Amino acid sequence: MTSIWRTSFWLMLGASLILFLSLGIRHGFGLFLAPMSVEFGWGREVFAFAIALQNLLWGMAQPFAGALADRLGAKRVILAGAFLYTLGLVMMGFADSPLTLSLSAGLLIGIGLSGTSFSVILGVVGRAVPPQKRSMAMGVAAAIGSFGQFAMLPGSLGLIEWLGWSAALIALGLAAAFMLPLATLVQDRPLVAQGPTQTLGDALREACSHSGFWLLALGFFVCGFQVVFIGVHLPTYLVDQRLPVIVGTTVLALVGLFNVFGTYIAGWLGGFHSKPRLLSVLYLARAVVIGLFIAFPVSVWTAYAFGMAMGLLWLSTVPLTNGAIATIFGVRNLSMLGGIVFLFHQIGSFLGGWLGGYLFDKTGTYDLVWQIAIVLSLLAAALNWPIKERPVARLQGAAA
Repeated sequence: MTSIWRTSFWLMLGASLILFLSLGIRHGFGLFLAPMSVEFGWGREVFAFAIALQNLLWGMAQPFAGALADRLGAKRVILAGAFLYTLGLVMMGFADSPLTLSLSAGLLIGIGLSGTSFSVILGVVGRAVPPQKRSMAMGVAAAIGSFGQFAMLPGSLGLIEWLGWSAALIALGLAAAFMLPLATLVQDRPLVAQGPTQTLGDALREACSHSGFWLLALGFFVCGFQVVFIGVHLPTYLVDQRLPVIVGTTVLALVGLFNVFGTYIAGWLGGFHSKPRLLSVLYLARAVVIGLFIAFPVSVWTAYAFGMAMGLLWLSTVPLTNGAIATIFGVRNLSMLGGIVFLFHQIGSFLGGWLGGYLFDKTGTYDLVWQIAIVLSLLAAALNWPIKERPVARLQGAAA
């Protein structure tokens, strides 16, 4: 028993630190929008499109990365993802055209993220701990990843101010390379299927015939739209409101800091309460927070309050969504099924990132995108409420 817990500890440590680096570096991409756009004379849509493409390709690659992790173990997938992530950051540092920016920040980093982020990492964690501890363990791993968003953001800004945006990206590439040795700690051994043997096709058919699977996916679409729009465009939005650059960086850092508490609390609550109902409450709370933020004049303190409130709600959807999938369908194909749901998140991310830049260039304001984000929050709350968090008949039969 001691050796099992020791193995789980090192796996959790490696998985959590990979999330720390992967999410922490990605969280600061919005800081590069202004300096790159100014230097090359681009409109905001060019950078926004590259980041939107990153999120779309991340989502498209995620089910395949998840399926490979479920079948072959996660270490190989993480190694490949970390290599592509590192290469993409270095190439992004040399990007001087919309095409090279899309290839580096979009293609390479997008595919790299599919091997170093939630679906693969939380799939590992979900298989490594007992069912009664699963939601909490996912919350802990997500919380450590969230702390990376807080801890690395000031460092990214400092690198830009000290070295310039190009060298800063190369330095971040060196930081991303530390994910390669950390992957050796993630000695994931895929589990034998629960109950009767289930093929990949059987797992897909089972999930696709379950209404709760699609409702979770559509709700997660909204999460992606909101977090990427805010993460990419909020710093520049605050500058447009005549606030200092440091305010936008501080707000994103507060999002990362309070996200640590939000994801942990969400994971803890998910062990006692219905995860779909908790998701509905979270999306309703997001609608209220965004509505209040745009209803009042923007100041330093309202911006900070927005960052703290959104941080509590930021990625708290992740352990609840993945935990619900694990409860309903089991953990054998968790990385793949979580990857499919995450694809919807990333389609939303693509639209949130790109639409923010596109509508700003067309209208000169972000007002319409904020309003869309509120409406989508209300829709997501309605979609998650009716989901029944019960194991499918296959798992109920195995338990009997």
